[in-house]
Amino acid sequence: MDTIFLDQIAVKTKLGVPDWERLAPQNIILDIEIGYDLAKSCKSDAIEDTIDYGLVVSRIRETLKEHSFKLVEALAEHICQLILKEFKVDSVKIKVAKPAVLPGLKALGVIIERKKP
Repeated sequence: MDTIFLDQIAVKTKLGVPDWERLAPQNIILDIEIGYDLAKSCKSDAIEDTIDYGLVVSRIRETLKEHSFKLVEALAEHICQLILKEFKVDSVKIKVAKPAVLPGLKALGVIIERKKP
């Protein structure tokens, strides 16, 4: 299986357990690995034979503007399911990092991986 990776995607979304924390968008950082067979695009050199990376990032930003989440786990699952369904990929691994939320802590977050059913 081949992997497309998108590292350090900076996005804003409403995220947090207390209601007040979801009043204003916060910065989060995403690292995404997408499992996809790239054999056809390696030969054709055609965008229609691969995943449009810009479209993936645009869809993530769009959906995160529309939704708010209490937990980084729920946000990560939402993005995984979006990529699996809309881009018809084999698997998605995502790291969601919420930077500088506690004193002395660089970031907190989760890493999850999902495969197509």
